[in-house]
Amino acid sequence: MSEPFPAVAEAAATGRTADLFADIRATVGVRVVNLVWRHLATMDGALPWAWAAVKPLYVEGIVDAAVGRFRQTMIVPSLASLAAGLEPAGVDAVLASYDHSNTINLFALGALVARLRGQTADSGTPERGPRLAAPDLALPPLASEGDVGPDVWAMVLRLNHFGDRPDPLILASMYRQLAGSPGFLRRVEAALASAQADGSLDRAIIANRESAYTQARTIARAISAPLPPAVPIEAGVAAFLDHAIGKMVTICRAIRVARGAA
Repeated sequence: MSEPFPAVAEAAATGRTADLFADIRATVGVRVVNLVWRHLATMDGALPWAWAAVKPLYVEGIVDAAVGRFRQTMIVPSLASLAAGLEPAGVDAVLASYDHSNTINLFALGALVARLRGQTADSGTPERGPRLAAPDLALPPLASEGDVGPDVWAMVLRLNHFGDRPDPLILASMYRQLAGSPGFLRRVEAALASAQADGSLDRAIIANRESAYTQARTIARAISAPLPPAVPIEAGVAAFLDHAIGKMVTICRAIRVARGAA
């Protein structure tokens, strides 16, 4: 698939961008900078503004409190058992990392989009809570097409269509991070195919995305940053919410539940 959202690779980041990436990793509590932040780094002034706007939401436990509420009511489609087999231990590290980072980013970035769209809730006070424990785990490399066989890359692309058809805009990083475990990905593909076929996967993704954005509109009241420079921040961030992050929050959680890990 073509990549409409260019990004700065973490290893290639220098200067101010490298400093911001380090701060994002430390603040979010994971070892990988989410693709949405790396995409914003390609636009002049976008990453410094966006990160300064939402960093307090992480530091003050606002997004953590939102995640706690969300997980009490989120819809998790039932998948066939994915109980641990012979796959590498890194599989669960990847799933734990993305389950954490995608979900808290869903609320921080949702609040950012609501602020940029002028859709901040008219009332309500964002709740604060204790920070969620972040899984500080070593992750396998983020694979590109040339790093794996054509059959494995084709499977990564097929997986990316679940919950985001017919033409996904963004290739979800989690599948690339799991490309070194093709046996596990084949099991995931079979499980997701069943949930896609009966409609439960799409229904859960849509419902969870809408529920999260409703909360995010209240969280947006805590963003005090002035309007950003004239770059397309809203369109880029919204695309990630509507596609990669918006679907993977539900998919990753469902996979972890099917493994008995959540």
